[in-house]
Amino acid sequence: MRRNANRGATRRVRAALGTVIALCAVTAVLPGAASAETTAGVRGAGDRETSVQKISLAADGTPADGDSGDASITPDGRHVVFASAADNLTPDRPQEGDEVYLRDQRADETRRIGHYDPIEPPVISGDGAYLGYPVPWMRDVKIYLWQVRTGAIGGLDCWPGCGQLSLNGDGHHAVYVVTPRPPASHQRVEFQDVFTGAKETIAEFGHRRPSRPSLSGDSRHVAYQDGEAGDVFVRDRTDGITHGPIEGPSKEAALVQLSEDGGKVVYRSGPDTHVHDVRSGTAQLVPNARGVAIDPTGRYLLYAPNDPADPGQPSLALRDLSTGTDEIVSRQPASAGVDAVSAHGRDVVFTSAADDIVPDDTNGTSDVFVRRFH
Repeated sequence: MRRNANRGATRRVRAALGTVIALCAVTAVLPGAASAETTAGVRGAGDRETSVQKISLAADGTPADGDSGDASITPDGRHVVFASAADNLTPDRPQEGDEVYLRDQRADETRRIGHYDPIEPPVISGDGAYLGYPVPWMRDVKIYLWQVRTGAIGGLDCWPGCGQLSLNGDGHHAVYVVTPRPPASHQRVEFQDVFTGAKETIAEFGHRRPSRPSLSGDSRHVAYQDGEAGDVFVRDRTDGITHGPIEGPSKEAALVQLSEDGGKVVYRSGPDTHVHDVRSGTAQLVPNARGVAIDPTGRYLLYAPNDPADPGQPSLALRDLSTGTDEIVSRQPASAGVDAVSAHGRDVVFTSAADDIVPDDTNGTSDVFVRRFH
């Protein structure tokens, strides 16, 4: 699943664009020596070497001149999609406002995808082949998809008022929420085959609170929440059975994310985070922690301690659910959303306005960073 429903703490310094979207692709190949500001490798708490890299940089390697954030990373760690209000990340910047960028870590290049009215963060398919995000259209919202290899632009047939997008592993399937305009007071979670347009209703609610659907890589499982009742469910599209509330009848829960393999569902309840095993029906407790994301395999949990003001606590940490050990992602104030962790916990993408994560960070804006565990 590729989704990012939490906007985090990204600051906006430019007004949102109008309702017309003009998509394009401009590639900036960054100079090898200046393409990334990186710290030297050190040892993490889990005994893996770690380094951190700032990726929201201008084409010539100079700092971005505007805030960046809302980032997601693919399971292989190669592609990062993020939004930025900077004017200098690629050579061609036709107008002011937030835009979506795609960073190819292997090719060492950044592409400008198109204008971005920040309704919800952009999402990317598991293989990095497709990305999409909702945009204002007339009085409603549409979802646009962009094919990375060809630059082809398309849209989902989900008019009107669709959002909360999640893509499967190859971008051929999507789930989203359709919310008609008021006075309507209902919504539905819908699954769609991107190429055939075939649709399937996953759930319907008589309210408009967030459903936060999350789609597994093979498109079999859809996790979602009843935002009014505080319940989390998992729909098995193969056998047609909906499981839940998975947190049980005695407490409320909020969905965080379904793992790419469909085996684990992360949800928060009270001050704690729970990692539910879809196959066994059991859950692992991570106490006093705000779960943020899970890696595609379901082994590594990105979380924020509930008391980040404590000088001894990091703002983001990565928990190995098999061993119970933690690795520090950022000690400085930072935020992240779902789809922030690559497979096996190797990479974590996050946003921070701190100026001491990498050397010579003097632009005074929020930037996108990738923490790498070797």
